[in-house]
Amino acid sequence: MPDVIEKAREAVHERAELPGMSLMEHLTELRSRLIHSVVALLIGFCVAYYWHEQLFNIVQRPMDQLHYQLNITHPTDGLNIYLKTALYGGGILAAPYILYQLWLFISPGMYKNEKKFVVPFMAATVLLFFSGAYFGYRWVLPSALHVLIGEFGHRFNAIITIDEYTSFFTAIIFGLGITFELPILIFFLSLFGIVDAKFLARHARYAILIIFVIAGIICPLPDPLSMCLFAAPMLVLYGLSIGVAYVAHPARRKKKELPAG
Repeated sequence: MPDVIEKAREAVHERAELPGMSLMEHLTELRSRLIHSVVALLIGFCVAYYWHEQLFNIVQRPMDQLHYQLNITHPTDGLNIYLKTALYGGGILAAPYILYQLWLFISPGMYKNEKKFVVPFMAATVLLFFSGAYFGYRWVLPSALHVLIGEFGHRFNAIITIDEYTSFFTAIIFGLGITFELPILIFFLSLFGIVDAKFLARHARYAILIIFVIAGIICPLPDPLSMCLFAAPMLVLYGLSIGVAYVAHPARRKKKELPAG
């Protein structure tokens, strides 16, 4: 861990010496990117709200398939859930543009040959997030509802409120979507020279332990098999991240750019 911190300090120092903008220019640029992102989110919210009932039907489908009824406890619950659904849907619609604004903000601190990764970065980020979200929606969420309500709660009268269900839904869907972004995180750490493929492979046993701890925390099911199924895609993604680190690390790119002989 100390060598990672030292590499991070070196990377920050190296980037600070790149010709770029002053502190005030960076703050102005940050303000501009935030405004653009907020406007995109508002537009996405308005578009998503037009389809709010269809979007909530998607959210509610796992409950309908298991024949569980959702309930409200307050007159405003129905309105609030449609607003939340539209906000989440708008965020997903605006995500590519917001990611592009993030890239524009960090790109002045990158070398010219690193800026070519913008399209792969955005495509991979969106693809990995939706892969994690689909994995949660298609397999994890229905299994969790079946086990928790249908098996552990079969002796009781289940009164599941809309607010409780949507919180459970977003925790699984967005949690897995964000978890699947592990290769993107490793990509940037490797791009800045903080970690490399050898470091990741050498510390794989610690990574496996951390992955299973995370799986145990976010897995809604209590049995070890479910936790292993939860951890399995993260282990695959970690293996993929080692390959990403090998390709993205600056030492390999500099070696590749050296003339032969």
